[in-house]
Amino acid sequence: MDRRLRAVLLCLSLSLTLTAAERQPTRRGEILWDKFGVPHIFAASTTSMFYLFGYAEVEAHGDLLLHTLGQSRGRGAEYFGPGHQDAHLKTDRWIWLNEIPARAAGWLARQTPEFRGYLDAFAAGINAAASKPGAVSDEVRQVLPITALDLIEHEQHFYNFEFVANRSLMAPPAPRGESATAQLRPAAFEPSPEDIADGSNGWAIGPAHSSSGKSMLLMNPHLAWGGESTYFEIHLTAPGVDLYGATQIGVPSLRFVMSDHHAITNTVNTNNGRLLYRIVEAPGGYKFDGKVIPYGKASYPIRIKQPDGSFKTETLEVLKTVHGPVIRRDTDGSPIALWVAGLDRPFLLDQVYRMSVARTFAEYQTQLKRQQIPMYNILYADREGHIEYLFNAAVPRRSEGDWAFWSRPVPGDTSRLLPKGTLSYDELPKLIDPPSGYVQNSNEPPWDAGWPTMLKPSDYPPYVAPTGASFRSDRSLRMLSEDPKISFEMLLTKKLSTRAEAADRLLPDLLSAVETYGSARAKRAAEVLKAWDRQAEADSRGTLLFWTWATRFGMPGPAPASAHNFAQPIEVDKPLTTPSGLRDPKAAVDLLDAAAEALEKKYGALDKPWGEFLRLQLNQQSAGPAAAAKRGAPLNGIDLPGNGGPGAIGIFRVVTPGPEQGGTATPVHGDGFTLAVEYSQPMKVKALVSYGDCSQPECKHHTDQLQLFENKQWRDVWRTRKAVEANLERAESF
Repeated sequence: MDRRLRAVLLCLSLSLTLTAAERQPTRRGEILWDKFGVPHIFAASTTSMFYLFGYAEVEAHGDLLLHTLGQSRGRGAEYFGPGHQDAHLKTDRWIWLNEIPARAAGWLARQTPEFRGYLDAFAAGINAAASKPGAVSDEVRQVLPITALDLIEHEQHFYNFEFVANRSLMAPPAPRGESATAQLRPAAFEPSPEDIADGSNGWAIGPAHSSSGKSMLLMNPHLAWGGESTYFEIHLTAPGVDLYGATQIGVPSLRFVMSDHHAITNTVNTNNGRLLYRIVEAPGGYKFDGKVIPYGKASYPIRIKQPDGSFKTETLEVLKTVHGPVIRRDTDGSPIALWVAGLDRPFLLDQVYRMSVARTFAEYQTQLKRQQIPMYNILYADREGHIEYLFNAAVPRRSEGDWAFWSRPVPGDTSRLLPKGTLSYDELPKLIDPPSGYVQNSNEPPWDAGWPTMLKPSDYPPYVAPTGASFRSDRSLRMLSEDPKISFEMLLTKKLSTRAEAADRLLPDLLSAVETYGSARAKRAAEVLKAWDRQAEADSRGTLLFWTWATRFGMPGPAPASAHNFAQPIEVDKPLTTPSGLRDPKAAVDLLDAAAEALEKKYGALDKPWGEFLRLQLNQQSAGPAAAAKRGAPLNGIDLPGNGGPGAIGIFRVVTPGPEQGGTATPVHGDGFTLAVEYSQPMKVKALVSYGDCSQPECKHHTDQLQLFENKQWRDVWRTRKAVEANLERAESF
């Protein structure tokens, strides 16, 4: 979109926002902040509720919020400079390459008057709170004013162009080795983007599997501990509305939500909603169905702030095909074009909100069938005892090919391989009230969502999802299936389990192999692993050694990249016993020897306690726009021994250590917002936000839940005005 046109639209949108705000009653409601910094909004109307939602988010996360929305405009480099390793500039290029601003303007124009009013109110709340002296930093104040258009731009950027497709696609994938020895990694393993799954755990337990006979739901998303993935916990009430949950910064609908009627959670699924096409160029354009078609072309100026405050301008040239924009050229020079699912579906935020306020299972399903959300598994439980798992995605309907075929660029010179619409709700994998009595997902494909009630891959197109799984999902199934019934207290305990499923699966064979093939050093390592409790508790000795070995064996990612190293491959209907065994026992022992050598060299010991390596710290950088740029001094002086560990080795309590410095590492990813609810009378609800519910400088609530995290404790959730007032820190009236 032309910058001048966008400025006009912004001004018009702001005018509409202010007009809508002025029409509201003078007294819009109250924000009651509890002693953990969670805002409880009691509003006079739904519109006022959205206004106070935006207002509260600024008070808790103002700098981060404005930084995030400014970045989603495609102007991050203009506002903040190119960023660490050109992060802002790379994101700007990605946003303009995919023409998010123009498409977002079209989406905004299609919103219903009612929901457009809610977006306007949310934006007006942001502007009102951010305009107060000292409310936000000077660095981000330049992003103001915020309009409804910014919210739609961020929605599209976050959902469609970070989760469905992200900017890493602009670089050709690095080749991966095929053997165990080809996967050697340094002892101070630094997770790369492909190593950190933007994942989650989710459980919905029905009356048949619940000790109380009441349904339960576990919300347990895993994303980065900082930046735009930060979760904001909030309580929203208005006449006829009472919602509790969390969402990402800048997303004005609760993705993780509960009410008196039902609860909903999400996990990242294995959907492939972005397709890559290898373009065949010809003079005058590119070949398609035997003809030469000229490229569509567009150019966008990107302003880049320099260290001295001046600006330089880079012009981004976009080549467009029938598939989508050309996003890169491969090593042979071939253009690669990108097709992205869900770009014709502008009502995601509206659907998420309508799902949250549904009163019956039928109303909820009516909203699901709108299919405006381009990806994520959705798990549901309600007061009436219904549970559901849905492999939710805008799955492109294709005439041929399986998952592997569509996981790499396919020929772009024929219309035969272009999607023909998307699969309907009825065609997607799902389970409703299964005989297992539960549904679950830990980012694995959908087939074992209610194991031993299986969804059969053969009943669905072969491109829907692969047939692999992960040790974390196997651990999830083991904990759910090992007891005939589960109580709420058992659920709380199981969620905090740090046991490594991969260790239970592989250690017996590895220790046996050491007896035959092991060097003296490998045998010393084996003694440590024999004594290890196979957990990632603060005092566990052996976790660091096993993880260092496992990364060499090929377990850095969300599914076993080490599949070729197992003697027994994965069988989709045997999640508790496959994969297993060592295909090459001697090679596995050699990897253990190498891991032990690295740890002895670095730490002088093989049995360093996990809590001495993993330190629960947050730093000032993680609280603001320069998230994760550097490690600084611990914020508020908090430095605690950690527990939990990498999901890649089958730990359900996911805590991914960041780069090691000076013998320690701090969390960069994992359990963020966690909530468990049982629909008993009275309802039981517990929660935790590991990194606290605010990120503004000097906010004491940025670290006040880390001690609970270290102690493996939950917080009470206060959902009545009486309970909130009994735990009140401060109140604001509007």
